[in-house]
Amino acid sequence: MFPAALSRLMNRLRSRSYEGAATGRRATGWGKTANQHGAAQKARAPLSYRARYLVANNPHAAAGKAAHVSSLVGTGIVPAVTGTLARRWTDWTDEADADGLMDFYGLTALMVGGMVVDGEALALLIATPAGLRIRVLDPDQLDASLTRPLPQGGRIVNGVEFDMFGSRVAYWIVKERPEIGLGLNLQPVRVPAEDVVHLFRPDFPGQVRGVSWFAPAILRLAEHDEWHGAQLVRQKVGALLTGFIVTPDGSMPFGGEVSQGALIAGMEPGTLLPLLPGQDVRTTTPPAIAQEANDFARITLHEIAAALGLPYEVLTGDLSSVNYSSIRAGLVEWRRRVEMTQHNVIVFQALRPIWRRWVMIESLQGRLAARPQELLPVRWITPKQQWVDPAKDVQAEIEAINAGLMSRREAVAARGMDVGALDAEIAADKAREASLGLTFTAAPAKAKPAAAPAPIEETVA
Repeated sequence: MFPAALSRLMNRLRSRSYEGAATGRRATGWGKTANQHGAAQKARAPLSYRARYLVANNPHAAAGKAAHVSSLVGTGIVPAVTGTLARRWTDWTDEADADGLMDFYGLTALMVGGMVVDGEALALLIATPAGLRIRVLDPDQLDASLTRPLPQGGRIVNGVEFDMFGSRVAYWIVKERPEIGLGLNLQPVRVPAEDVVHLFRPDFPGQVRGVSWFAPAILRLAEHDEWHGAQLVRQKVGALLTGFIVTPDGSMPFGGEVSQGALIAGMEPGTLLPLLPGQDVRTTTPPAIAQEANDFARITLHEIAAALGLPYEVLTGDLSSVNYSSIRAGLVEWRRRVEMTQHNVIVFQALRPIWRRWVMIESLQGRLAARPQELLPVRWITPKQQWVDPAKDVQAEIEAINAGLMSRREAVAARGMDVGALDAEIAADKAREASLGLTFTAAPAKAKPAAAPAPIEETVA
């Protein structure tokens, strides 16, 4: 190597640090996000509206939302409580919705769906003589245009009020959704933070409002939709176009009619058309979808699944390339993410404040005998995740209980049941069976096959 070239190489190696931050031809055209808060708040509304459109019109976007909601909420994240407290909670869950449209676990799914699509969900905690009621609001009712400093060091940022220490103290909420158009007063009302559930996934420190989970996938989803539409039109046109008729003198064959330069002629099954001398009919072959197009679609869907944080098989339902080991390994990592979001976001931001308010109201109104301080500590049990092989999963659960690694209460609560109620049902079943003289036993274990006899060794003389 020439001395000058060697010197340039050594200087480049000595000065190199992070290539991703370098300037040059490979780095041109890149965007940058220097101010995360400003970029997130400017993009929040457009991302939300586009994500809503895609979920309403794109099958993969709709499947992505449904997969997130079913995995994060399922049949409901339940408190690990028993006895009178569990019965009262179960009764209240049917009354929780202020609009009377669903139970508490349906409200949880509604809020989580809003967090996935809009980036955030908003709900009011309303104290009534009959107990706590919850009303889920549209995130647009939180006045994003309201940003100003306040006396004594406080401030309002995008409709969220902070005190001088940076703690959330209130939300400025419009009573009616602006798009309804009833001509009502749309001035925001100050609602204390303890009366509001604001559910969103924080992506960076100091984040005030949430950003749609569809943000990394929106362009890919739209482009895949356009590509799929173009492919579909190509196939339809190719299937409808039967052929071309060629005549030497350009005359109109078969007595056909012309409209806007095109021959109007019908072709029916079993039709035989006579041709005059010199006339020719050339048929077309409908275009086929090449393997490259199928591979491109699959790669694009893999990118969309990665952007949405979902396994490809969960997003598309395509199980053609998986086996037991690969699908289980993929689901294990995905379920780690699910559990992290369940406990770090949903339980902490929504379920704990709701439980705290519910306990306070129930105690003050005399429906619970214990003091609120004694009832506040509670553990939340997430829905049981079904595995590929349920028999092995159940056996592993039994072994964990027998080894002291899991309680029966936890295993039962993961199935959405109260262990006390389950034990009462089992006892009642056994008492009824005994009174009727019935006996149910488990199926006998299959006998192990007898070992094959050892081969007889032959002696060669």
